Amino acid sequence: MPQDPKTFRRFLLAAGLTNMGDGIATLAWTWLASALTRDPFLIALMPVALRLPWFLFAIPAGLVTDRVQRKRLLLAMDVTRGLAFGLAAACIWQELPLAAPPAEGASDPLLFTALALCALVIGMAEVFRDTAAQTVLPSIVDHGRLEHANARFSTVELVGNTLLGPALGAFLIGLALPLPFVVNAAAYLVAATILARLTIPRRGAIPARRPWQQELAEGFRFLAAEPTLRLLAVFTGGFNLLHQMIVVGLVLHAQENLHLSAEAFGLVLSAGALGGIIGGVVAGHLVARFTGARVAQVSALCCGFAFALLLLVQGAVGLSVSLMLFSFFGLLWDTVSISFRQRAVPDAMLGRVNSLYRLCSWGMMPVGLALSGLSVDLAEEIVPRETALLAPFAIATLGVFLLTALGWRGIGRGFSRLPG
Repeated sequence: MPQDPKTFRRFLLAAGLTNMGDGIATLAWTWLASALTRDPFLIALMPVALRLPWFLFAIPAGLVTDRVQRKRLLLAMDVTRGLAFGLAAACIWQELPLAAPPAEGASDPLLFTALALCALVIGMAEVFRDTAAQTVLPSIVDHGRLEHANARFSTVELVGNTLLGPALGAFLIGLALPLPFVVNAAAYLVAATILARLTIPRRGAIPARRPWQQELAEGFRFLAAEPTLRLLAVFTGGFNLLHQMIVVGLVLHAQENLHLSAEAFGLVLSAGALGGIIGGVVAGHLVARFTGARVAQVSALCCGFAFALLLLVQGAVGLSVSLMLFSFFGLLWDTVSISFRQRAVPDAMLGRVNSLYRLCSWGMMPVGLALSGLSVDLAEEIVPRETALLAPFAIATLGVFLLTALGWRGIGRGFSRLPG
């Protein structure tokens, strides 16, 4: 599969470390915010700070990625994230012990603001890092095996981001609130060390710089002229918005309705990741057997059923099963859609097209996070809080089914043309 197996394995190892850090942060940021306030909207602001940079910096990240040697960009962003997590840990340690969180406002507004700013910096570095990483993979993997490579990459991402990371984050939070951030700082700096020793094929002569408006317009014209890429950008944007709606609701639902501890909730997230790991093992084979078009259609539909199950389950086991189903079918969707994009876009403009694509798709994440908190607040005006906490799940379920119905034919036609 890889053009250089050693390079691919080390690249996967570095990705695994950074994704383990992301997984620790997935739980740590939201749980820490809930230790400073019980206001759902304020709690949502912390993950919003992590995702807002996808809206603000996606386009600059694409322009920079197409103008520089991508290995240097990867290194700079990993170091930046490591330092920002170290600063966040120091801020938390300085303010311990924390006061009891109020129902409205934050118990320590200065700490809350400092952590939100650290989250913004980390999110910005993630935008540049991830944009560069997706443009590097096709240079170290044979194009005919991109589905298998992306499936393995996504599996490593899930193991770190959803299996090991949350469980480790929950354990570290139980020991001391700053520890998840200390471990994250170390993970990113070690990943940078691995990347520094990695031999990534250098790009050919980088084209002479033109006005950024011209380069951006070139990427936009390419994306606009490719109907399947347009559909994927819009569909994925709507899907990410709906998925992020459940993030804050899931934490509060687990705490207040299911009465799960941080450790138990971390184990639920880890158990849910098993579905994605299984998906990573079988994704390439399913695409070869049933075609990318059919795998993408069925995956989108089944993600809707996974969301619906969240409304019905009453305990940690049921919650784990729901997340397992979502992880399995979500990974299948990602494998097919990312492979299509990597094949369809020329390397010289891959950064710009990826950035425009992600502006449409990932840029909707902070919107979904904000809507999650708002939907709970609005629902509380009508129903008891324990029922209001389910509002994001209901909206996300209906939304995914609607998106799938509207995009079904286009997905089938588009992925049936998946390049080989």
